[in-house]
Amino acid sequence: MGSTGSQGSHSGSSSPRREGRRLVGRASASRAVLVLLLLGGLLATFSVAAPAARAKVFASQKQALAEAFPDATRIERKTFVLRREQSARIGELLGVRADAKVVVIHVAYQGETVVGFAEIAVHKVRTQPEALLLVLSPQGRVRSVRIIAFHEPLDYMPTDRWYAQFVGKGKGDGLGLDREIHGVVGATLSAQAAVDAVRRILAYWEVLLLPAYGPGEAP
Repeated sequence: MGSTGSQGSHSGSSSPRREGRRLVGRASASRAVLVLLLLGGLLATFSVAAPAARAKVFASQKQALAEAFPDATRIERKTFVLRREQSARIGELLGVRADAKVVVIHVAYQGETVVGFAEIAVHKVRTQPEALLLVLSPQGRVRSVRIIAFHEPLDYMPTDRWYAQFVGKGKGDGLGLDREIHGVVGATLSAQAAVDAVRRILAYWEVLLLPAYGPGEAP
């Protein structure tokens, strides 16, 4: 009788444990399915959204130049091979060594009158390049700064309103980021690259364009 009672007691106590293991197994399986579904959803989101957020070309070189100088009768490509003294002077103006050996400037004419200059500046922002169209008046003042290609995520690209800060800037004007030029939260490297590009073309105007084309007529 005692043996039978002991067996009955053992059988009754093992049944809840088996049931508990079944419930735990079901819960783990449910969690695993949920994680897989969430992971699959995230992967699907990134596979669709990521390409749309990167690598955008806004205008071709020809289109951008035509839009920058709508009244020009011709736009000529001028190549300057820098002499040692020119490189040294540009470096002095920039406060850093001038690495460029060749500078390409697009000169816009209306008839025989120069109506402006433009440079397409290509440089790396973080790990990918961007291309800016920088436009100057004959007097060496910034008319516009336009981004024509950007291969970083678009979240890192400043707005057109931000680039408008450069309009009217010329030789002797301050161009310090977070001083005369407002910074951009989350796009500091893009902003600094634009400041550097504008400072370079203003140095090119003083060292290369002013001696070659003169100061232009007063606006």
